[in-house]
Order: sequence, then structure tokens, then C-alpha cells
Amino acid sequence: MVKSGKSKEQPTNAELHEEQNELHEAETISETVNAGDSQNTVSEEPANETTQKYNELNDKYLRLYSDFDNYRKRVIKEKVELSKTASEDVISGLLSVLDDFERAIGAMGENDEDPVKHGIILIFNKFKSTLMQKGLAETESMGKEFDTDFHEAIANIPAPSEELKNKILDVTQKGYTLNGKVIRFAKVVVGI
Repeated sequence: MVKSGKSKEQPTNAELHEEQNELHEAETISETVNAGDSQNTVSEEPANETTQKYNELNDKYLRLYSDFDNYRKRVIKEKVELSKTASEDVISGLLSVLDDFERAIGAMGENDEDPVKHGIILIFNKFKSTLMQKGLAETESMGKEFDTDFHEAIANIPAPSEELKNKILDVTQKGYTLNGKVIRFAKVVVGI
């Protein structure tokens, strides 16, 4: 059999067809030998050789089929993973806009009667809920135990009490995950 330049994990249709033809030939020979055995026209030696060839070809076919099945499953899994994080770059770019919205709302003061502030809050909430529907989640940080998987310490300060040691005392930038994968670490101040 002539091997193509592709890896064993990616059998071509021609290779599959060739393996099937060899298997069919071996089955035909096996049937002929079995029919001949009943008529005592074929000796035992060629029958063993044919059976051995049949078993060899059957084994090759099963291995090739198994390799192709594994390849197919792996490709499906990769496509699912890719579709989950395909929007990661876009959403990461929009996080700065989300931060700007939060700063703008905070800078507008406590006046709840201001229609401009009310409009900005509505737009902010709609924008944030749209991102949340796409799998974005805010990392809870304030008062939590410092975890390097989700947090980035930008400063260490003495803890005001013993129970606040190794706890997050302040968050300077919120962290976010997209479908469980961290896309931005929370920048925090940790008590020591």
C-alpha cells in the first residue's frame, strides 16, 4: 500500500477504499478456500495462509477505522472548544468600554434624578447583560482569599487584622472569565 504524506491520524478516502478492497479480496479467498475444503480440493497449507492474510487485513482495517474515528471525534471536540472562545478577542477589547461605563456612572455623583445618568445606566446594563449572555462572568474578588489563578497582586499592604491576611483588601481592576476561562485577571491589593 502506498502511503500519502498525511499523518496516520488522517487517513484518506483512497486509503480507506484500498483497505476495503484488500479486505474484500481476503474474504473472497477465504470463502473459496472454505468451499474447497468441503470438496477436499484445496490443501490445508494454503487455507492457513489465506486465513492469516484475512486476519492481517481485518486487523489493518479495524485499526484504520479506529484511527479515523478518533480523528473525527478530536476534530468535533476542537470545533466545540473553538466556538466557545471564538469571541474572546472581541469581548476582551470591550472590557475597557465596560470599565469606562462604570467610571462614568461613578463620576456622575448621587443625583438619581438626572436623565443623562439614568440613560447611561440603562445602556450600561444592556451592554453588560449582552456580554453576560455570551459567557462573560465577573470574577468575585473583594474580601476573598488571594488566588493566583484569578487574581494579580499589584500591591501588598499590612492587614488591619489577623483574619484579613492573604485576603483581598481592594480591587483596582475587575477580572473576568469567558465560559470558565480567565480572559482578564483581577488586579488587587492583598493584605500581608
